[in-house]
Amino acid sequence: MSTTESGLPVEPVYGPEALDGWPAQERLGEPGAYPFTRGVYPTMYTGRPWTMRQYAGFGTAAESNRRYHQLVEAGTGGLSVAFDLPTQMGYDSDAPVSAGEVGKVGVAIDSIEDMRVLFDGIPLGEVSTSMTINAPASLLLLLYQLVGAEQGVDGTRLTGTIQNDVLKEYIARGTYIYPPAASLRLTSDIFGYCRRELPRWNTISISGYHMAEAGATPVQEVAFTLANAREYVRAALGAGLDVDEFAPRLSFFFVSRTTLLEEVAKFRAARRIWARVMREEFGATNPKSQMLRFHTQTAGVQLTAQQPEVNMVRVAVQALAAVLGGTQSLHTNSYDEAIALPTEKAARLALRTQQVLAYETDVTRTVDPFAGSYAVESLTDELEAAAVDLMTRVEDMGGAVAAIERGFQKDQIEHSAYDVAKQIDAHERTVVGVNRYVTHDDEPYEPLRVDPAIEEAQAARLAALRSERDGDAVGRSLDALRTAATGTENVLVPMRAALAERATVGEVCDALREVWGTYAPPAGF
Repeated sequence: MSTTESGLPVEPVYGPEALDGWPAQERLGEPGAYPFTRGVYPTMYTGRPWTMRQYAGFGTAAESNRRYHQLVEAGTGGLSVAFDLPTQMGYDSDAPVSAGEVGKVGVAIDSIEDMRVLFDGIPLGEVSTSMTINAPASLLLLLYQLVGAEQGVDGTRLTGTIQNDVLKEYIARGTYIYPPAASLRLTSDIFGYCRRELPRWNTISISGYHMAEAGATPVQEVAFTLANAREYVRAALGAGLDVDEFAPRLSFFFVSRTTLLEEVAKFRAARRIWARVMREEFGATNPKSQMLRFHTQTAGVQLTAQQPEVNMVRVAVQALAAVLGGTQSLHTNSYDEAIALPTEKAARLALRTQQVLAYETDVTRTVDPFAGSYAVESLTDELEAAAVDLMTRVEDMGGAVAAIERGFQKDQIEHSAYDVAKQIDAHERTVVGVNRYVTHDDEPYEPLRVDPAIEEAQAARLAALRSERDGDAVGRSLDALRTAATGTENVLVPMRAALAERATVGEVCDALREVWGTYAPPAGF
C-alpha cells in the first residue's frame, strides 16, 4: 500500500464503505459556514477568483518599483514584497553584518525614503500588499502607513498583510531578533494598534510555508502552524484584547505541493481544526473569528535547477491544488527560481498560470468540487486526526513556545527532511530530471543577477539621510521608544514617530535590542 507525504495510507480504491456512517452535515456543513470545511465564503470563486499575488523585491527600491509596475500592468491583483536579509534581521545596509547581503534575496529598506521609492506611483488605496517580514514587521507596516498618508490614503483604506509570524522563525528560518516573550508582546501590540489604526489590515500571516520548505510533512505543517496560532491568540488575550476584536484579522500562509489530493485534504482539514479551536477553546462567536483564511505559495522546495522548464508543470499542478483546496490568494513561483531571482518573463508566465486556471478551466464554476469524494474525505479525516494528535503533543509540552525551547518542532521537521533526502537518493521517490529522466544537454540559462554596487549606493543614501535629518529629534523619538518598551505602552505609537523623523530600521531595532535583548538558541540547536 502506498502512503501520503505524511505517511498516511492511501488505498488503491475508495468506495462507499470508506464513508459508511460518515456524518456529512457535521463534517462538511455548507460553504461559508462552520466548520468551513468547504471554504470560508458561500460562493468562493463563482463570483470572483482568488487574489493573484506575485512575490517581488530585489536590489534597490527603485528596481523593485519597476517590477511592481510591470506586474500591475500584467494584471496582478495584489503585490507581495520580499525584503533582503539585513532588513529581515533589523540591520541597516551599512552595518558591518550586512556586508554581501544587501539587496540579494529581496529589496533593501532602510528608512521611509526607501519606502517612498518602493511604492512610487502605486496607488496604495487601490492595491492590496503583502509584506513577508517577521521580527521587524511592525516597522515595515508603519512605514507603509506613513507613505500611504503621504499619498492621502487614510489607514482605514489600506489593505494587505504582514507575515509577522516570528514563532516559525525560531522553528524553521532563523530571522528572529528578540526573545520569544518580547516577540509575542510586539505581536500583541500590532494587533491592538491595527484594530484602531488599520482595521482592514491582516495583522499576521501564521505560516506553515517555511516549515514545509524546511522539510515538514503536510501533517506537521498544519499541526505546528495551528499550535503557533494558539500561542498568538493566548498572547493577545493576555494583553487584554477581546478574541472577536482581533481574530477576524488573523490569516495563514501554507505551501501547495505537487501531491494534489493530499494538499486538498490538508487545506480542508486545517479549516475544520481551526474553526473548532476558535469556537470551543477560545469562545469566539463571530464566524469571521472561526474562519481560517489563507494565502498559498507553490512549493519552492520542489523546484529543480535541472531541466527548469519542467517546473512550469509542477507549479501548474501545485496552483491547481491550492485552488481546489480553497485558498484566498495565491502566489505562483517562477520556473527559474531554483537558479536565481526570476526574470521578468518568468514572473509574467507564473502569473499567466493562475489566469489560465481562473479563466480557461471550469474549476471556478462550482464551490468545493471534491466535497463527498470517497478518497478526499477519507484523507481529510485522517490528516485531521494526525494533526490534532501532534498538536496535543505540543500542548502537553506547555504550548508552542515551550516546545520551541526544547527544539521539538525543529527536530521533527529535520527528521522528515532527512527521510525525503534518503528516499530521493535511493530512487524510492522520483524527481523528474534529477534521479529519473535525466538529460545532460540542458540549454544554458542566463539568470537575473543583483548588482553588487547596490550595497555602496544604499550606504551613500544612509549617509545623506543622517546628515540631512534632525538628529536631536531622532534621538528623542528613540528614547521615547525605549521608555515604552520598558513598560506596557503600545510600542508602535512611539515607533511610528521615530520612523516619521527618519530614524532607520536598524536604529529602531537597536533601540528595542537594548531593552529586550536578542535571542540565542539553546546549545545543540
